[in-house]
Amino acid sequence: MSANTPDDLPSSTSATSDTDHAVASRRVLVTGATGYIGGRLTPRLVAAGADVRVLVRSPEKLRDVPWSGDVEVVQGDLTDPATVRPAMEGVDVVYYLAHAMGGKGDFGRAEADAAHTVADAAREAGVRRIVYLGGLHPEGELSKHLQSRKDVGDVLLASGVPTVALQAGVVIGSGSASFEMVRHLTDVLPYMPAPKWVRNFIQPIAVRDVLHYLLGAADVPDDVNRTFDIGGPDVLRYGQMMNGYALEAGLKQRPIASLPVFTPWLASQWVNLVTPVPRALAVPIIASLQYDCVVHEHDIDAVVPPPAEGLLPYRRAVRLALQKEQDGDVETSWQDSSVSGAPSDLLPSDPDWSGHTVYTDDRQTDTSAPPAELWKVLEGIGGENGWYSFPLAWSARGWMDRLVGGVGLRRGRRSATSLRVGDALDWWRVEKLERGHLLRLRAEMKVPGGAWLELTVDPRPEGGSHYRQRAVFFPQGLGGRLYWFAILPFHGVIFSGMLRRITATAEREAARAGARRAADGRSAGVEADAGAGTGSTTDATAAA
Repeated sequence: MSANTPDDLPSSTSATSDTDHAVASRRVLVTGATGYIGGRLTPRLVAAGADVRVLVRSPEKLRDVPWSGDVEVVQGDLTDPATVRPAMEGVDVVYYLAHAMGGKGDFGRAEADAAHTVADAAREAGVRRIVYLGGLHPEGELSKHLQSRKDVGDVLLASGVPTVALQAGVVIGSGSASFEMVRHLTDVLPYMPAPKWVRNFIQPIAVRDVLHYLLGAADVPDDVNRTFDIGGPDVLRYGQMMNGYALEAGLKQRPIASLPVFTPWLASQWVNLVTPVPRALAVPIIASLQYDCVVHEHDIDAVVPPPAEGLLPYRRAVRLALQKEQDGDVETSWQDSSVSGAPSDLLPSDPDWSGHTVYTDDRQTDTSAPPAELWKVLEGIGGENGWYSFPLAWSARGWMDRLVGGVGLRRGRRSATSLRVGDALDWWRVEKLERGHLLRLRAEMKVPGGAWLELTVDPRPEGGSHYRQRAVFFPQGLGGRLYWFAILPFHGVIFSGMLRRITATAEREAARAGARRAADGRSAGVEADAGAGTGSTTDATAAA
């Protein structure tokens, strides 16, 4: 297998692989299809010949996903039997891949309730197999999140529907939260003061091998109803994982000091500040690192044989993940997951604002840049490209958001050049996308109210474009009103600067494109003249 093999393909990529046969011609229901694993498994089920249905709360998140037209999309909620039961009709295999990593409150009870709803509906519908992805864990007392994942598996195993509950540890792949945490901790820190759990043993697994087992689990014998541990070939300490990443990334190995004073809470604050992984997601990851999470049995080999070329070693998985991120070809990312506690309501249409307190910052201008060039700038906004105005202010606001547990600016974006509805974009979420015309972003930073940023491009009859930039804020209580007026002076600088620099960038890129076309035209003309001259000489010679 070549070094540039995509990290997120199943290990057996042949069209006739055993895992493909396992799901061919089956009716399959996938829950969690908008998540990291579900978003990668679903297109592979389609490619393998399965008839796929996905159950999602927000179908609009799948609108721009390449495979959305190949599946049946059903809107529903795993806690609502009225939507789960119809989704189960005629289904052979159910993949249960939903998990609220950043859940608050009694999320364990909520997840158990959802599992009971799915289990009851699957049994009533005559589903032949449930496949669940949980987590590796030791015996005894567990963290809340690990216990929740175990409890969900127990509910499904007791459902009366034969269930395969796969238990995986740290998943390594482009865009996975665990990989991003390792990557940023190693990149940022030349010396790592760390909690004592860096000496615990972990058995990471490549995302492509997880997909291999998920596909194969659809066709295990009907009498199989149990958990299976899955893991890669390497058992490592967390510190060894960091230094293994350093070697693959061309960095020096990091000295790591294990300090007993780091509690899980302190460690999550540290990760929240140093990496783009927000505190809500860092807490459950770190909580699981308090234990040795390794494979205790290899019984899965008897029902789903390992990939023909073997399981990927950790450093090979890191190498492939880095290549995918370098190529800007990350299929799904932890960033795509909904943020617990962040606003999720859509921006109401303008007429619906009647009777509500709404603050707006509305700016517009004409530009000579063609609509296509202006749109290219807008779709590439954020991430490494920044926000075209007062970067220090954006950075400071991002750090303030991180300090209070928000996502901040370091979350970045899935792709450097293209966006999809549902994509995370720094502290925004892409809520609406009309390519070439409208980009609407919903704020997921910590603010006392709901905030949106809307960017639109319209062609002008006489040429060029009209650019409109509108910020909308629905304040919550007195605090929301005071917040708006406190930042109003900054808006005058930030948003006016954005307007100017975005249009200036588009005009500059349009001028460069025009110069390139003119140069290409001149080169083509010179070549044509040279060819004509050669042809004349040849013709004259032939005539002679």
